[in-house]
Amino acid sequence: MPDYRQILRPAAPASRCEHLVWRTALGVATAALFALAGCATQPPHEPSTSNATTSLTTQTTRAYHGRFAVQYVDRYGQERNAYGNFDWRETGSTVTLQLLNPLGQTLAIVTSSPAQATLELPNRQPLTADNVSTLMQQALGFALPVEGLRYWLQPSVAPTSSAQTTDDPQNPSRLAQIEQDGWTIHYTAYADAPATGVRLLNLKREDPPLQIKLVLDQ
Repeated sequence: MPDYRQILRPAAPASRCEHLVWRTALGVATAALFALAGCATQPPHEPSTSNATTSLTTQTTRAYHGRFAVQYVDRYGQERNAYGNFDWRETGSTVTLQLLNPLGQTLAIVTSSPAQATLELPNRQPLTADNVSTLMQQALGFALPVEGLRYWLQPSVAPTSSAQTTDDPQNPSRLAQIEQDGWTIHYTAYADAPATGVRLLNLKREDPPLQIKLVLDQ
């Protein structure tokens, strides 16, 4: 399994040879895409059960920038890995997620709204579906929890289903873990003052297998 602590560090300028190697590897990763991987997760605490009643804050716009790594199994049963940078922009009920490789080239742009979901790949016509999960499953072979991440990045539980939560034993005002909709979300680091919010989180799902690591730079 790759050391994601290394690949999530800011990359040094690539040589021409490294650039060609990356482009070759990227072709494989992009075919099943969505690059967001959590290999190092905290040992789970005993969770407490709660109903998910938390709603999004009254803030109408929200943005995150950072790095991602993802480990998944493709439709042929092969384990795949991908990583890069991401930009998340949220306006009201619409989320736009742009994924970029370490060279700054766009891998995919996903837009989710109550009306429909759109996925754009380089040099291809946009794909649309009723929701993000259906679209990503059909186009990429797996679905990322975009709707859940709207809440989990805050961090809070989504209001659409029940959830189990665990507080940070060293700081009970912070969450250490959420279990919801088949996902386990570990909050492994928070930003220090004067910054606020989540700094590092790992997400894991067993069926189908998918592991995600997100580092939030802002």
